[in-house]
Amino acid sequence: MFDAAAFTPLLLTLKVALLATLAALCLGVGLAQLVGKFRFAGRDWLDAICTLPLVLPPTVLGYYLIVLIGRRGILGQWLEETFGVTLMFTWEGAVLAATVVAFPLVFRSARAALDGVDPNIENAARTLGASESRIFFQVTLPLAFRGILSGGMLAFARAMGEFGATLMVAGNIPGKTQTLSLAVYTAVQAGNDRLANFLVLVVSTVCVVILVIAGKLLKPNT
Repeated sequence: MFDAAAFTPLLLTLKVALLATLAALCLGVGLAQLVGKFRFAGRDWLDAICTLPLVLPPTVLGYYLIVLIGRRGILGQWLEETFGVTLMFTWEGAVLAATVVAFPLVFRSARAALDGVDPNIENAARTLGASESRIFFQVTLPLAFRGILSGGMLAFARAMGEFGATLMVAGNIPGKTQTLSLAVYTAVQAGNDRLANFLVLVVSTVCVVILVIAGKLLKPNT
């Protein structure tokens, strides 16, 4: 039975996860193409940095984000003084935290998918006079679409379950920044097992469905 107390964090989580996934897709696919197709100084370092959020503890990522976008942060102070905008303890901050955490899943999946495209097909398009941008959007991207979509779905699931970085950057404010994972933590702390069980069931069901679909997308066509 649906619990009304779960409605607000559920909607917020879906919004945060969707926006974070879209941002991660744009950044991840672009950087995967850059790192995979071009040779330049520092390429291996960029590859490592793009993968780093996958292995760092979420709290460490949260600390880095505070250093970057906090009121005294490198970017945060400039945003507040110039535009009067602050990302700390806002749902936009939660989106940023989820994007950073989910980004490597898109990047690695897109990298593998783009590297798997037959270069002979791309070369054939070049001989026909197609520009590099046209080759990417009309040849490479459609051929790598399944792998990229799979990475995007995994990123969505990861963004839905993000906890550590979100707690540090956005806080746990009911009705404002409290996502499902934070609501589970609050419910457990308050001894509300009924709500905690419902929220866990929702998150687990969504993630299992996404993993099953992503697994099917990654299977080669027979």
